[in-house]
Amino acid sequence: MRPALLLALLLPLPLLAAEPTPEIHRDGIKPQAVGAVHTLRTIPEACARIEGLFTGQAAEPYKFAVVRTSVNCQARARFVEAAKAKPSEKSGWKFNDLIRVPNAACPSQQAVVRIWRKPIVGAPPELDAQGRSRIYLKDATAKVKAEGTPNVPVFAAAMSVEGKGCGG
Repeated sequence: MRPALLLALLLPLPLLAAEPTPEIHRDGIKPQAVGAVHTLRTIPEACARIEGLFTGQAAEPYKFAVVRTSVNCQARARFVEAAKAKPSEKSGWKFNDLIRVPNAACPSQQAVVRIWRKPIVGAPPELDAQGRSRIYLKDATAKVKAEGTPNVPVFAAAMSVEGKGCGG
């Protein structure tokens, strides 16, 4: 094989490896209208829903927010700001989901939301005399008082807009 051809074949590989493959694979999302609030993803364990909106403004073409799903929901995970957490695979985060939302009014523009997940690190409770893994309220309460809040999974979402805007 010619060295130039081999080099040409290997050259694109680092570009493909730049962004990790998400844990969740999804089909494309239908284009969304300007001004229409839409749900991008619900994360039940964090009691959160990620909502987005094309604004139609050149300065800020897309907004997204993490909204609590219910006041009665007991979260088993937390949501943090991606800018502060700086999620990466090197720091123990998993690239969980990639959501691309086309703008119905401007086909050349799309919002891209990247969701990261940091799993908990730990072992399950030890087995008792009957071979069952049990957590007793009194013991768990004492452990929380002594050690603080238990380690829970963490999610973060980052958004960007790709493509050219239409009009101004």
